[in-house]
Amino acid sequence: MKMEMETVVTLLKSLLLVLACTACGAREAESNDVTCGSLVKLLNTKHNVRLHSHDVKYGSGSGQQSVTGVDSADDANSYWQIRGKADRPCQRGTAIKCGQSIRITHMKTGRNLHTHHFSSPLSNNQEVSAFGENGEGDDLDTWTVQCDGIHWERDEAVRFKHPGTNVYLSVTGEQYGHPIRGQREVHAMNTANQHNWWRTMEGVFIQPSQEPQRHDEL
Repeated sequence: MKMEMETVVTLLKSLLLVLACTACGAREAESNDVTCGSLVKLLNTKHNVRLHSHDVKYGSGSGQQSVTGVDSADDANSYWQIRGKADRPCQRGTAIKCGQSIRITHMKTGRNLHTHHFSSPLSNNQEVSAFGENGEGDDLDTWTVQCDGIHWERDEAVRFKHPGTNVYLSVTGEQYGHPIRGQREVHAMNTANQHNWWRTMEGVFIQPSQEPQRHDEL
């Protein structure tokens, strides 16, 4: 009888532990934060284009790798990885805070989203390029996430401000011709306005001590 009672108690303890772990797992799975190491597509909410790059260089200005906006939702060249600063890396899977400085690295080419004092080719705003090699560039690769809460949430519209030159990542609708016909110019502007809101779309969101959560198929 005593043996049976001990067995029942052990089973009940095991069941409670499983239920507790399941609840913990559910809370983590429901997390809506953008996290360090996540691979995402960023949509400009005003112009409905995704931030994009490819191994095509500007024919003027810096001559660095061009950054554009595309209508297509399934272009693999629109994936970017969220990373910490070179001198202050973030731990994989940790939530990105509002006001945190990050690097945004192009998945296919390993170059960082970058801006500097060159004029953009179409709108004469500030040029935005992809710069560096294998994820390493310079201090002009840093952007600050501007959002309202404590952490950057996936469904939230945010701005990316460039602390080095005090401008915002923007799109105003100008379209390129050959060889990237139909793609929109991405540039940086001095003012915070409707043209510089961005939201995460498709992607793989890294969770602490878990497998990545997929937002769509890669």
